[in-house]
Amino acid sequence: MSKLKGNKLQQTFQKILDYADIKIDGDNPWDIKIHNKEFYRRVFAHASLGLGESYMDGWWDCDRLDEFYYKILNAQLQEKVRGRDVFISVLKAKLFNLQKKARAFEIGKRHYDLGNKLYTYMLDKRMIYSCGYWKNSDNLDDAQESKLDLTCRKLNLKSGMKILDIGCGWGGFANYAATNFDVSVVGVTVSKEQVVFAKELCQGLPVEIRFQDYRDVNEKFDAIVSIGMFEHVGLKNYRTYMRTVDRCLEDGGLFLLHTIGSDRSLTYPDPWSAKYIFPNSITPSAKQVTNAAEGLFTLEDWHNFGPDYDKTAMAWHQNFEKNWDKIKNDYDNRFKRMWDHFLLRGAGSSRARHNHLWQIVFSKKGFEGRYHSVR
Repeated sequence: MSKLKGNKLQQTFQKILDYADIKIDGDNPWDIKIHNKEFYRRVFAHASLGLGESYMDGWWDCDRLDEFYYKILNAQLQEKVRGRDVFISVLKAKLFNLQKKARAFEIGKRHYDLGNKLYTYMLDKRMIYSCGYWKNSDNLDDAQESKLDLTCRKLNLKSGMKILDIGCGWGGFANYAATNFDVSVVGVTVSKEQVVFAKELCQGLPVEIRFQDYRDVNEKFDAIVSIGMFEHVGLKNYRTYMRTVDRCLEDGGLFLLHTIGSDRSLTYPDPWSAKYIFPNSITPSAKQVTNAAEGLFTLEDWHNFGPDYDKTAMAWHQNFEKNWDKIKNDYDNRFKRMWDHFLLRGAGSSRARHNHLWQIVFSKKGFEGRYHSVR
C-alpha cells in the first residue's frame, strides 16, 4: 500500500515537473536524479524547505542546479507546491517583527561571520558581496569595479564629502570611494568579522567602520549608500529605515539604494533561505520601496540590471568550487551542498527574472539642477 502511495507521489511530482520540461532520472543536465524515494513525501509536505533540505542531505542531485531552478521558477512551479511551512512563515511574519533592533545582529552571526576565509576565496579581490555590473566586463573583478564606479558616479561624489555606508560589508565601497573620490566614509555593519576585515582594509584612509545597527546612526551626511543590506530590513521596518536615512541625509543630498527586488509584494521570507542562509530576510517589491519612501524623498533614477546577478552568482560558485579544497577542513559536506544550492538557486532565480537587482537613487528635497542618470 505504501509503495503504491509512493509511486502515486512520484507520478504527481513528474506531472508538475512536466510544465518545466524536467524529467525524473532523465538525461538532460537539468533533470533531477532521485536517490531516496522519501524525497517526494518530504517535498509535498515542506515545499521549498523540503526541496532544499533534501538536497543538502544528498537525497537528490542535478548536473546543472542553476538550470533546474531557472526552469522551475520560469514555469512558476513554486505556486503548485506550497507546503505547511509557508503558512508558518506567514504567521510568524504577521505576529512578530523578525528584524527588530534586538534581533539585528543575528544575520551577522549566522551568515556574515561564517568566516572571512570563505568569502575571501569566493568573492572578488575587493570582497564585494553584491551584484556586479557586467555591461563592459567579462570577469568578476572588473564587474565589481564597474559597479563601485557606477555607484559613486550616481551619487555625484565630490572631494571632501562625508558619506554614510549602511551595511558596509568588508569595506570595499568605503575603500574605493575614499581612494578614488577623496571622500570620508562612515560604514556600519552588524558583522564582527566584517568590522575586523574592513578596519584593516581601510587603514590610513578617512574611513570609520562601526559595529552598529543602522537605526542608531544619528548624524548628518552629504550622501548615503546602502548596497545589499535592504533585504535584511523587513517589511515592518521599511518606513523606519527610510526615516533614518532622511534624518541623516543633508537637504539636497542623494541616497542610493542597491537591493534585490521582487515583482510581488512579499510578506514572509522563503522558509529554506530563512532557516539556512539569511535569517529573517525578505526581498522587497517596488511598491514596498516607494511606499516607505513616500513623502520623504524624490525618486531620481531606477536602474534594473537583474540579469547581472546570474553572472555574479555563477562566478561566486565557480570560485567556491575551485577553492573548496582550501577551506573544506572548516566545513562539512552538508555545508558544501547547502552553499552550492544557495548560489546556484540564486543564479537560476535571476535567470528566470524571478528576482531583480535595482539601484534606486533618491534625493532629499530635490537635487540642485537636473539629475543625470548614469549607466
